[in-house]
Amino acid sequence: MESPAVLFLILASITFATDGVYSQNIHASENPLPVGSNVTLYSPSPVSLGVWLFNRDLIVMIFGQNISISNSWKDRVAFNATTSSLSIMSVSMEDSGVYTLEAMNLFEAQLTLSVQERISNVTMEAKATDLVEFNDTAILMCSVSTGSSLSYVWLKDDHEVTAGGNVQLSDGNTTLTIDNVTRYDQGPFKCRVFNGISHETSPSVFLNISYGPSNTTMTVMPMQMNHIHRTASNITLSCTTSTSPSATIQWMVNGLNLHKYAPQIYLHNVTEDDSGTYKCVFHNPFTNRFSSASRMIYVLDPLESVEVNNTGGPAILDKSFSLHCDVLGSVDRVQWWKNWQLLMPDSTTTFSMNNKTLTLNPVQHSDNGNYKCQAFNSVSNLTSSPYRVEVNYGPGMPTIMGPTLVKAGTNVTFSCNASSHPPSHYTWYFSDTPVATTAVYVTPPLTEDMSGMYTCQAYNNITGLNTTKHTMLTVVDPITEVHVESSTDHPREGYVYMLTCNVTGPADHVYWMKYNEEMNEDTGRIYIHNHTIMFNPLERNDTGHYKCMAVNAVGNMTSPSYNVLVNFGPDIPKIHGPAFVETGQYATFNCSAMSVPPSQFSWWFNDAEVANTSVYTTEPLTLNMSGEYTCMAYNHVMGKNSTNSKMVTVIEAIESVTIHNDTLPINTENFTLTCQVTGPYDAIYWTKHDTLLNMNASDAHMNVHTVNNTLLFTPVTVDDDGTYQCFATNKAARHGSQKHKLLVNYGPLSVSITGPSSAKPGASVSLTCSADSRPDCDFYWFFNYTTEVVDVGSVITFPATKVSYTCEARNPVTNITKSKTISFTVFGHASALHFSSQVGVTLMSVCALLLPVLFT
Repeated sequence: MESPAVLFLILASITFATDGVYSQNIHASENPLPVGSNVTLYSPSPVSLGVWLFNRDLIVMIFGQNISISNSWKDRVAFNATTSSLSIMSVSMEDSGVYTLEAMNLFEAQLTLSVQERISNVTMEAKATDLVEFNDTAILMCSVSTGSSLSYVWLKDDHEVTAGGNVQLSDGNTTLTIDNVTRYDQGPFKCRVFNGISHETSPSVFLNISYGPSNTTMTVMPMQMNHIHRTASNITLSCTTSTSPSATIQWMVNGLNLHKYAPQIYLHNVTEDDSGTYKCVFHNPFTNRFSSASRMIYVLDPLESVEVNNTGGPAILDKSFSLHCDVLGSVDRVQWWKNWQLLMPDSTTTFSMNNKTLTLNPVQHSDNGNYKCQAFNSVSNLTSSPYRVEVNYGPGMPTIMGPTLVKAGTNVTFSCNASSHPPSHYTWYFSDTPVATTAVYVTPPLTEDMSGMYTCQAYNNITGLNTTKHTMLTVVDPITEVHVESSTDHPREGYVYMLTCNVTGPADHVYWMKYNEEMNEDTGRIYIHNHTIMFNPLERNDTGHYKCMAVNAVGNMTSPSYNVLVNFGPDIPKIHGPAFVETGQYATFNCSAMSVPPSQFSWWFNDAEVANTSVYTTEPLTLNMSGEYTCMAYNHVMGKNSTNSKMVTVIEAIESVTIHNDTLPINTENFTLTCQVTGPYDAIYWTKHDTLLNMNASDAHMNVHTVNNTLLFTPVTVDDDGTYQCFATNKAARHGSQKHKLLVNYGPLSVSITGPSSAKPGASVSLTCSADSRPDCDFYWFFNYTTEVVDVGSVITFPATKVSYTCEARNPVTNITKSKTISFTVFGHASALHFSSQVGVTLMSVCALLLPVLFT
């Protein structure tokens, strides 16, 4: 290795270019750090050519694996050539400064390291601790025994003290000065000193500030408006002030010393002689300051009684009425209340000069209520008991409740009511004869001669007024029975028909209803005349439930429901049944006709009656049973009949339908299915999966076509798999074959071998051969490409040897054969390593570079 001096000369001769050099940061294991600690400075990345500097002086020189450490640092530093980090042992305060790592033409990194001395023995001193508010200045000084890079913080009650106002910090914040101290400066002060590695707080120093007395206040209990108290009450006077230390107190009244020295004084069972100005005086001997507060106290007798009295007669609507407030005691003012609401004067409510008299003129309905008067003086108020004012009025015009029209034999109740206070007295008259002296009058059972005018008179004995009201009553006999009668028991369509409403009792009008809905006269066909309704002619839709309602002035009555069932028909019958039937089958015909009552039916074939019911089922049909079948409907009430016919053709039956095929279906080969039918038919069609096959010959992509009764697949594919059925039809029926399952044979499409591709010598190995095919293939095994079959079946098992195995899959239907070959490897033998030519060249180049290093 070359000497450090030589390396230094080499580095010294190298110029470090700055173009393209970028700045990075050095990371320290600790910063700041205490004296005597060890520290490691970490490079941002390894450096192969560069220097470590301290304040631009050399520490370490780096040249590849060769380094040189300055003599002045040799015993205190260690350099890590792998990471380019620098470790410094047992640092001192002189090691504080800028450390730089310069990597030639790559980067420059810097770090400012701070080595500090720990803080110890922080103390605080005050010039004086007992001070007077607004007079004295506080001076506090902070000092430490050891420590470097110091910062100072002042605390009061653990809150930081900052400069401003009367607070000053000087001598690098070591001295705190507070000019003209106040009471709020009282409390414990501390000094906290800190640097980057330590901190310490001094013991507390307490400033004791004397202040006051000030802000002196007097409280009087109980509190009274204008400080006026009632005789015989107890009064407490209390004085407080802000002072430190405590001040002395002296009490005076009207300037005379009371010789009382406590913060409170008590006045018991006061009289008017206790009125006066009370004063408390505080004195602080430390500050030599005085402060006082005073209050005027008045004592007055309370009111004894208050009562409301009426000065005239009762309160009568629209007349004048007055109330007077009688008070015992000295009164400052009087106010009136109505229903707990304060009364104010208005156009009908007035007060006398001293408010003791209340006048209502004129009296109104709204003046009803409870009235009170309330009297006041400075120490009391007293409210009277409620005085109830009831406004007397009326009677107003009476109102009569009761009917004006009633049926004979009933009792009627009349009620009379007139607005009045107090309530009126009532008298009832019929034809000027008194019949009752109550507000409610109940008549005896009424007759027609009791119709007439009924009169009610109301009288108020307080107001002396009376009023009268009349009502007319009419008595009418009631309806007692209503029922419906008809002109015939058998209403028939097309004939005249009448209904009559028979009524017992006087009826003013008769109304007809069908299904509870009122009927109106139809001048074209329906005529309603008083008690009779006539249908000319009667129609079938007139069937329904009919009622009549008789009405007079006192009531109405409705008849029971009368059911009208209109007989009609029969209409032309409707026949349901087949038009074509196969030989040997039965035919069922159903005949129906609109008719009331229901018709009787008969069936005819070739002028001969064959059945007398609405439903007719034939015998098994033959070809000579074709012809016209006639149904006749007969209504015995109407005496009418009606007929209709249906033509039936018997055709020869289809006996059977089957599907045949002559070849096996093989994928991509032509295939046919033939529909064989026994018996005459009109058409054949095919379905697949119960869905009609679309045989659109114009579709060029179709591979399925029909020719006559044959289904052609040109060619058949696996997509044609499915269930097929053919149907033969004639005019009478459809016959289908049994379902034919088509499965197209194919493959093998592909062959695969699964299993291990290598094993240890002699190990038992199994390979499995599979193929996509229908039906399943037969499998044959060969090895080393020989033609001799070594095994048959999908699985072969053999001891592991290095050999090639071939599986041949043969489909016995499609006669298609496919094979697959794999090579089997036996491992456990050494093998030569082979490299590509490019890899060899690369390795040779690396060896050429390494040889000088390996052999130096």
